[in-house]
Amino acid sequence: MKQQRQAQMLNEGREERGKEWWWAVGVILLELASCGVMVVVGAQENKEQKKDEREHTKTDQTSAGSGDAQLTPTFYDESCPNATSIVRGVIQEALQTDPRIAASLIRLHFHDCFVNGCDGSILLDNSTSSTSTIDSEKTAFANNNSARGFDVVDSIKTALKNACPAIVSCADILAIAAEESVALSGGPSWTVLLGRRDSTTANRTAANAAIPAPTLTLDGLKANFLAVGLNTTDLVALSGAHTFGRARCQSFTNRLYNFSGTGSPDQTLNSTYLETLSEICPQNGNSSVLTNFDPVTPDTFDANYFSNLQVQKGLLQSDQELFSTSGADTIDIVNDFSTNQSAFFESFVESMIKMGNISPLTGTDGEIRLNCRRVNGDSYGSAATLLTKNGRRKLS
Repeated sequence: MKQQRQAQMLNEGREERGKEWWWAVGVILLELASCGVMVVVGAQENKEQKKDEREHTKTDQTSAGSGDAQLTPTFYDESCPNATSIVRGVIQEALQTDPRIAASLIRLHFHDCFVNGCDGSILLDNSTSSTSTIDSEKTAFANNNSARGFDVVDSIKTALKNACPAIVSCADILAIAAEESVALSGGPSWTVLLGRRDSTTANRTAANAAIPAPTLTLDGLKANFLAVGLNTTDLVALSGAHTFGRARCQSFTNRLYNFSGTGSPDQTLNSTYLETLSEICPQNGNSSVLTNFDPVTPDTFDANYFSNLQVQKGLLQSDQELFSTSGADTIDIVNDFSTNQSAFFESFVESMIKMGNISPLTGTDGEIRLNCRRVNGDSYGSAATLLTKNGRRKLS
């Protein structure tokens, strides 16, 4: 018995050393790959790795269904435990010189999730290679010369790479950054579900169709949100993100001078506010000039957005539609959120989590991009990364 136990301990020791050796090799290969060095990975794997992969596949199959069934707040607890604090630190630094960045980052997450799910596709640049052609969503109508914060996402990715390379997806960076941006601006915080993977494609045509336009009527907004599984309360709550940030004149000048082809201003626009906006955005003036969504607390996440709607000071048509559409079921929700900021915060958190669960790529779908602006390709070498359910690195 003693000899059998000794033999068992010897075998266990060999297995542990084998796993440590393969882990070390994996780290080296990933670092070489990220530097553009071509690496050929042998076909040999130890039995423990194969077992882990079978268990991972089984977990993915049993959890298939809604996105939140596969996402978990503990995804990076072992592989990158400081991921959230790293993201927060980069955003805090960016806010020192750019108070708009918080609103810009949450907008990236919003526009990402509405186009084929929360997969980081909005971050991809136009590119053509031997393996893929990317028609970037950055040039879609709603994003072109408007979406911003990509440099901050790059900085976050670099900081995470230094701490835990090839672990945190770009899609998860957007989800974490959205939560941190709201919390750092005075809004609520919440537990972000994680484990999204990054798409290897982008779809500018889908972005043009799916991202809500600022000129949509209430019926159009409802249909747009319903198409991605979001209801009327989600619509009102998520619209509340316009409590901070800026918009360009071109997003609302139709309301100032020629609303719906009438040759007159939008009648639902407060007359004093109309005069103010007309001074900022004169007819035939610079359409790229910016103005605050909330003229009172432009960089604070609060319930002022809804109070502004009540006095016809919603900046975009799509904002004011929530309150000024006769008989609309959104009016009571606006009134509630205006007088009860806690109710708004609670609904906003629920809707953000719900939106963050729109069709995520999980398991072995997609990839973990090494550069958020492009898919992993020949320039990264042949070493690819997979994540187990706990976010641990593996080779494929």
